[in-house]
Amino acid sequence: MECFLPALAMAVALLSAPPAAALDGAPRATARELSPPATANESLPPWETTELSVETGLLWQVGSNTPLSYRLVPTQLSWRSRAFFAWELASGGHLLVRHRLGLLATWVQQGPESHYLALHGSPSIELWNRTGTWALVGGAGGGFGLIDSRGVAGGQGQDFTLHWFGRVGVEHATTQGLRFSAGVMFQHMSNGGQTNPNPGIDALGFTLGLSRAF
Repeated sequence: MECFLPALAMAVALLSAPPAAALDGAPRATARELSPPATANESLPPWETTELSVETGLLWQVGSNTPLSYRLVPTQLSWRSRAFFAWELASGGHLLVRHRLGLLATWVQQGPESHYLALHGSPSIELWNRTGTWALVGGAGGGFGLIDSRGVAGGQGQDFTLHWFGRVGVEHATTQGLRFSAGVMFQHMSNGGQTNPNPGIDALGFTLGLSRAF
């Protein structure tokens, strides 16, 4: 018992003593200071980040290039660079241009072919509001790829196929580095006259997308 009392007295003294930070006058860390710092993509405005995005949609045949009634489901994996041109408007918004490169995988939901795989590129022209949360986005570009041509009248004449596209839409940026988009897309596919006949496909429809800034 005589040995236990000194140990108990020492434990009480240690528990009741002020923290070491308070003894030397240094401020104690708060819960907010101990929380993980915000990542770069949460603190930077959209035009100062690079992004990876996934978009998909549904396009319907328009025009009279082919008598077939095509329906396409394009899915794109795209990369966007930081803005290489940016102009701050008097309203506080930003007009900017970024590089955009993409891998396109199109499912031919209705038509003689079944799929088209391609690479393409385009500028991304964006008009962001003052807070960097909403933007009008658009661009036009093109690329090349392979389609599984079937030799059907009105269908594609060969596997190697070119395409160009135009897109316009809206984009919303969150504080977690996510971007949600919705837009309208036009796509033309043909082989540039390398076979005859060369009907081509003109398709118009909508797209939905999700991006992550980093």
